[in-house]
This record gives sequence, structure tokens and C-alpha cells, in this order.
Amino acid sequence: MSYRHPDREQLRIDEVLTALGNPVRLEAVRILNGGGDHNCSMLQTEVGIASKSTMTHHWRVLRESGIIWQRPSGRETALTLRREDLDARYPGLLDSILTGRAIDAAGEPGA
Repeated sequence: MSYRHPDREQLRIDEVLTALGNPVRLEAVRILNGGGDHNCSMLQTEVGIASKSTMTHHWRVLRESGIIWQRPSGRETALTLRREDLDARYPGLLDSILTGRAIDAAGEPGA
């Protein structure tokens, strides 16, 4: 299977912000921000979504907006955050969004 990934110059702020505006996708990006490749099934479990089709949609939105690399890895799919491309195109954006997410999470009851 081959996936379409936009080039760095094709990234658009509206698409990036729309993708990151969803709590499930934002949580996936927070986890991916730790670095390295992540197995899509394991990441799906970490974000707490049971439906494979739902996560397939989220992966597509993140991939097509230029936030993640998605590639086949045996019978699974590997996901990697496109941190370098995002930082080059929009310096400080990802850090600001992830910091805001952490602040919001800290203010939630039971967090």
C-alpha cells in the first residue's frame, strides 16, 4: 500500500490546525511527539479508540495534513510525527499546541 504525503512546501496552516483541533488526533500527536516509529494498532489502543475504521480516518487526516508519516511495516502500519517539517514550516507551532494541551489536561478534574 502506498500513502500520499504532502511535501513540506504543500503544508497549509488551516489543514494542520483543523487536524490538531480534534482531541483524539491531538492525543495521538502528543504520543508521537516522544519520537520514533509507532505501530498504528498500539497507538490506537493508547488513545483509547476501539474502532479501527475511526482510527483509519484520523490517520488519514493527520497524514494528508502533513503531520505524520505513515508507511507499511509488515502486516502493520508505522506512524512517525513529521516534527522537522512542521517546525521548519511553522516554527514553534507544535510546541505551543502541545503545551496548551498539557495546560488544559492539568486543569481537568481527576488529571
